[in-house]
Amino acid sequence: MTHPASELVVHDDAVRANTAFFTALTGGRVMAVLKADGFGHGPVVRSVLEAGARSVGVTSVDEALAIRAAGTSAPVLSWLNTPDADFATAVRADVTLAVADPRVLAAVAGAARSTGRTARVHLHVDVGMAREGCPTAAWPALCDLAREFQGAGAVRVTGVMGHMSAADEPDDDRNTRERMLFDNAVRTARRRGLGPLVTHLAATAATLTGVGAGFDVHRIGAGLFGIDPSGTTDRLRPALSLRTTVVSSRPAARGVRIGYGGVDVTEGDTNLAVLPVGYGDGLPRAASHRAEVAVRGRRRRIIGRISMDSIVVDTGADLLTPGERVVVFGTGTDDAPTVAEWAAWSGTIPHEILTGVGTRVARVHRTTTGDGAA
Repeated sequence: MTHPASELVVHDDAVRANTAFFTALTGGRVMAVLKADGFGHGPVVRSVLEAGARSVGVTSVDEALAIRAAGTSAPVLSWLNTPDADFATAVRADVTLAVADPRVLAAVAGAARSTGRTARVHLHVDVGMAREGCPTAAWPALCDLAREFQGAGAVRVTGVMGHMSAADEPDDDRNTRERMLFDNAVRTARRRGLGPLVTHLAATAATLTGVGAGFDVHRIGAGLFGIDPSGTTDRLRPALSLRTTVVSSRPAARGVRIGYGGVDVTEGDTNLAVLPVGYGDGLPRAASHRAEVAVRGRRRRIIGRISMDSIVVDTGADLLTPGERVVVFGTGTDDAPTVAEWAAWSGTIPHEILTGVGTRVARVHRTTTGDGAA
């Protein structure tokens, strides 16, 4: 069998197991957040819905329409769009649209009128992120405008959403304040006759720590793919393995300088292997000099700077054979480094590693979580 030079293996059973965990934890109130191509995992919508998720969340209208094009009939919410987004197509496709700005709300209402339908809308309030939600000072006016459009039959407000800023730190005072602001925003919407409302404040961290409990939906994204932003559980299973192939291998004497700038030097007689992955494929250059890969079941250090297309690995006494398989990161079931380790080496978060793997790397879906390089 011919293997691609590098492949990103998606372990479907891990995605399903993580979804089932959150389904049990929330009493079946999971919205599976599949933005950024499912955190880099590709088409997993069927898996998460079969494992218990009731709805799907994405950022853009384009992502929502791709979910619909895949044959998904479950509720889909899109929450980050500019006024010129294709809202008319979204309304026809029965996509619910989150709105945080009067201009966007007006655009949604206009698009709905053009289709002869009513757009379902969730109003999005900012409770502490200073990001895409509506500022609390402008919230009553947004609710008033929504009531006006709802009275005209252009929109129907079916939900209110927010996002917590410090949910990974359950004792942080911001959590109490942000829940209070969210509760006030919901009351403001209801006093204007908007509803019945589906309310959702918690993402993965707020769900695991409990600070976002008590609302109708939990938006779970990173957790579906084995990331615990809160550091509170060992129940989640990483769902990606990045494997690649040895291009070449050579002996090297002591004192050989490696890569751009020659900043790393071999400390003794050793062997070097070249692998065809680099920062052009999503391996952060910041991980140079620290990161490791799994070779023949052993950790081996990357030596020299990570290049766009390649890395060099110090394989010690092992002279590898071109074509051998190497695990760059795995699911934690063997000696391969994990995504969390790569994130630590790079000074970033696991989310960035998962979503950063480039399109040159083939995606392969598997039903088991073994990381073996065979």
